[in-house]
Amino acid sequence: MLSNDNKGYKSGFISIIGRPNVGKSTFLNRVIGQKIAIMSDKPQTTRNKIQGVLTLEDTQMVFIDTPGIHKPKHKLGDFMMKVAQNTLKEVDLILFMVNAEEGFGRGEEFILEKFETVNTPIFLVINKIDQIHPDELLPLIESYKEKYPFKEIVPISALEGNNVERLLEQIKVYLPEGPQYYPADQVTDHPERFIITELIREKALHLTREEIPHSLAVVLDKMERQHGGKDIIHVMATVIVERDSQKGIIIGKQGSMLKEIGKRARVDIENLLGSKVFLELWVKVQKDWRNKMSQLRDFGFNEDEY
Repeated sequence: MLSNDNKGYKSGFISIIGRPNVGKSTFLNRVIGQKIAIMSDKPQTTRNKIQGVLTLEDTQMVFIDTPGIHKPKHKLGDFMMKVAQNTLKEVDLILFMVNAEEGFGRGEEFILEKFETVNTPIFLVINKIDQIHPDELLPLIESYKEKYPFKEIVPISALEGNNVERLLEQIKVYLPEGPQYYPADQVTDHPERFIITELIREKALHLTREEIPHSLAVVLDKMERQHGGKDIIHVMATVIVERDSQKGIIIGKQGSMLKEIGKRARVDIENLLGSKVFLELWVKVQKDWRNKMSQLRDFGFNEDEY
């Protein structure tokens, strides 16, 4: 923790909660201005708490992007739900994000039930307002007002950036006075190794679309700087799937899919590391890994941290 002599300096932890695929990661990346959270149009892409740090002159906001709250179907789902629920008790402010296009449903009701035992201030953030007609917004806001006494209701478009600055101003109002937790130039508390695996996983999910469900993990096997004439970082990673048929999809015809995943991931990894990268990808089948605690731990889902 860094000391800050600036009297009146504010800081705090903000949890972004919502059903899968409402745009939590898009919002986080928009606010931080750098890609730290995996973005995909498939639900359930965020698995671990991802902390994004925004440092302003008089405030430091530490955002936690949680897995989308949903009823779990396997041990990985249980893990993700525990992560999401635990963050509700540890933060200074909760952003409950909903999709303007979808309105109120059973998923939102399930999340509101979790708020009954929480004393933390809660904002309703209505995202994707660029996707609806302006006349539809007011009735939507009124319908949510009847459901829960939110401290603030802020409509935004995380993708377009509409109203995001206003939301940040409102967040600042509710944060307590406190220290600067992270250096001003630090944007996440996750090590680079974690972000690299997330970037690879994002490309695999995006390129395989509906063919590969969320039975996909990525493990970093090796990352080292090659010394010699060229300054290159050698990265070796393994894509884990649950079935042989999924392995075939990830590899593709004559290795074409794996090559494309690697090509796209390498661009993001080079931007992250600020260096040329030689990326090697392998694919391995681990049957039913999402239900095996030992393998969940191996792939970075450590229950002890939560």
